[in-house]
Amino acid sequence: MNAEFLAVLEYWEKEKGISRETLIAAVNEALITAAKKAVGAARELRCEINPKSGEIKAFAKLIVVDIVQSKHDEISRFDARRIKDDANLGDEIEIEVTPTGFGRVAAQFAKQALMMQVRRAEKNLIYTEFKDRTGDIVSGIVRRFERSDVIVDLGRYEAIMPNRERVPIEEYTLGERIRCFVKAVEETVRGPEIILSRSDPQFVIRLFQLEVSEIGDGTVEIKGIAREPGFRTKLAVHSRDPRVDPVGACVGLRGQRVKNIVRELNNEKVDIIRWDADIRVLITNALAPARIKSISVDEAKKQARVLVNEDQLSLTIGKRGQNARLTSRITGWQIDIDAEAAPIANFDQKVTQVVDGFAKITGISHEHATILVNTGFHSFEDLKQVELADIAEIPGLTESAAAIIDAVRAEALRREKETQEAPTT
Repeated sequence: MNAEFLAVLEYWEKEKGISRETLIAAVNEALITAAKKAVGAARELRCEINPKSGEIKAFAKLIVVDIVQSKHDEISRFDARRIKDDANLGDEIEIEVTPTGFGRVAAQFAKQALMMQVRRAEKNLIYTEFKDRTGDIVSGIVRRFERSDVIVDLGRYEAIMPNRERVPIEEYTLGERIRCFVKAVEETVRGPEIILSRSDPQFVIRLFQLEVSEIGDGTVEIKGIAREPGFRTKLAVHSRDPRVDPVGACVGLRGQRVKNIVRELNNEKVDIIRWDADIRVLITNALAPARIKSISVDEAKKQARVLVNEDQLSLTIGKRGQNARLTSRITGWQIDIDAEAAPIANFDQKVTQVVDGFAKITGISHEHATILVNTGFHSFEDLKQVELADIAEIPGLTESAAAIIDAVRAEALRREKETQEAPTT
């Protein structure tokens, strides 16, 4: 039993970093309970464990009397003087009361109690080590799942990533190594627990602090963040040094810095925007790449109305309203987005536009252009298909038909040449 007991102590000492003295002190209480069952209700019963040999002994303090009435509390003067020569009536003498086979009796009882005490000591070590590490990023291995919670092995300790702190679109596999944000060390009925997160916006902030040296040294400041885990994050940054571009610093050379962070976030989209004290500028930056037509603000209510062209509306709002929603969160303002309807030209305006277009062709007068449009030619493509005989029959164009055909052909050649010479990208 002694060798087995020592082996248990050595295991916990090495694996969990708990000192042998702490383990022995923790198990002493359990052994006293075991001793009371084996010895009885002896007076001031205590147990002593030899740290080297693992031998367990039980001791009790007995009062010296002439006639013993309670063997658990008293000892005769005759027996007392065999232990201590000068023992007198009323003295207290501590004697060994270890019963035969006490080691085996204590072993089973103490093992269970030892496990409980060790867990308690381990929990205390967790709290001591991690209470000041809130906000750090740690790396661990996925060990198991408890319902939807993920249990992560951090080496000497286990931590929990609750379902609420998981990224909705991420799936984890047993044995996978993941990086997490230490969100809190909470006291629970089971003792301190390390709470991890991959969905918290602070996880992204911490990644940028580690990846971007300008943020780490305080040159670039993160002014705000809004995140929908797994989908999109907006980060507003500001430089305290006018010579440092905050967005460029975060993006890095060839985008390497932000690529590293996006890879860690499993390709979550990250928008890095330039912070500005002017709310109009900040909203414009946050809604990019959408083009804003105008912004009106209500300072008192912290509301902003953004006006965009119809073709920019879907881009401004974003998929499932994500762009607008994140902009509202990062600015702290209520954002209302409206589209300005494009003016609809009436029939007369359209006719005028076509006539003006024809009249710009060298060789076609405004009068001839009006006749062509009223006859049914509404685009240059229509003119390119016309034959000389067709125009010659139109009143007012008979004498100019050949000149008009030559002008249309010359314009067609000019446009074709421009198309061929246009640079390609």
